[in-house]
Amino acid sequence: MRLDIVSRDAHTVSRRQLSENALKVLYRLSKSGYKAYLVGGGVRDILLGMEPKDFDVVTNATPEEIKKLFRNSRLVGRRFRLAHIVFGRDVIEVATFRGHHGESNDNISKSNAEGRLLRDNVYGEIDEDAERRDFTINALYYDISDYSIRSYGGGINDIEARVIKLIGDPDKRYREDPVRMLRAVRFATKLDMTIEPVTAAPIKELAPLLTDIPAARMYEEVLKLFFAGKAQANYNMMQDYGLFKPLFPQIAALIEEQPAGNTAKMLDAVMASTDLRVQQDKPVTPAFFYAALLWYPLKQRADDIALESGLSHYDAHVAAMGDVMEQQCRTISIPRRFSTPAKDIWQLQLRLERSQGTRAFKLLEHPKFRAAYDLLLLRGEAEAGNIGKIATWWKSFVEADETQRPEIAKSSNSKSPSRNRNANQRKRRRPSKPKTDSTPTSKPDTQG
Repeated sequence: MRLDIVSRDAHTVSRRQLSENALKVLYRLSKSGYKAYLVGGGVRDILLGMEPKDFDVVTNATPEEIKKLFRNSRLVGRRFRLAHIVFGRDVIEVATFRGHHGESNDNISKSNAEGRLLRDNVYGEIDEDAERRDFTINALYYDISDYSIRSYGGGINDIEARVIKLIGDPDKRYREDPVRMLRAVRFATKLDMTIEPVTAAPIKELAPLLTDIPAARMYEEVLKLFFAGKAQANYNMMQDYGLFKPLFPQIAALIEEQPAGNTAKMLDAVMASTDLRVQQDKPVTPAFFYAALLWYPLKQRADDIALESGLSHYDAHVAAMGDVMEQQCRTISIPRRFSTPAKDIWQLQLRLERSQGTRAFKLLEHPKFRAAYDLLLLRGEAEAGNIGKIATWWKSFVEADETQRPEIAKSSNSKSPSRNRNANQRKRRRPSKPKTDSTPTSKPDTQG
């Protein structure tokens, strides 16, 4: 593979742009007789004029040798054996150069029938390591010994051309690790680059391979795709390449039925809202994200359960929550700390729909009210009719000051058809008073 060595005076990477802890790791490895390089995204982002978030290091030292050298290290991973050097909250990831697969036992390297790597602890030299990397823009090595950059496969040129190019045969490389297809999309949107046609060509055909990826790993990938300010762009590109359906099959099925329906509108609204919150430096949470994305699959499943079993709307809704979340977790493992509050947000939708009026004051105190309210507003954007009216009422109630709210609630009590209907039902159930010609006494004429 092509190698370009760029001297210190011909590139823009400076030690001042590296974290202090990354430099400590690089210098200690180098002074101990090992080769040490800053690699991948850290080098790439600096060359692009961006501030790198992570600093990854590669070396010819084995994980065991790294652990002996750094007392503040721990070895992690089975598929890829790595060392994490811990400096408080800062973690520098150190990997040993990867080599090519030869004849080895299953404890070192292993692939499944489709070619996906299940284990990969074959060590080699830097040239082999570069060939094992995914994209040329990540095959960049900053050498701490002389501050030069080793660029493989034309990575420096591809950065200047702003193109995403896979190293090696795309079909084989995607089969080794299907997540590379998602990474191609993420880098294209994050770095404002285009995916080279040869690199893009097999993606649609191979997209179903994502269903073989462990659900826990997919959870982390989804966070990177949708919680970094490029949710809308990533969603659109994933749809173009057929990458969204393997991750969210329930949602994709509804969009296929109605491409311009409520589900599609909700997806666009959620992605735009998430990007806006990231831009405004506001918190984003997987609990709300999944509650919003899966709302219409939940609604459909609840309707199906009610039709099949005769359960009430509320009971069918509760039963559907478990079904929908369980099915989603088959492709993306959503931790319980997020799936449980997502269900709370779902359940509150029913209360928001019937609590306009004085009962709204109590609902305001619920710890998940704000998230549930935000979802109701998104539903109001996606749906026409009654939900839109309910969302409008809640918006006026929430945005009113404390002196205005009682009047808004009182007005809603008198206008709400459901409340008047319930009141009439209670009135019909109440025993009627005996008719008399005179004014009734304080003690009614009753038996026993």
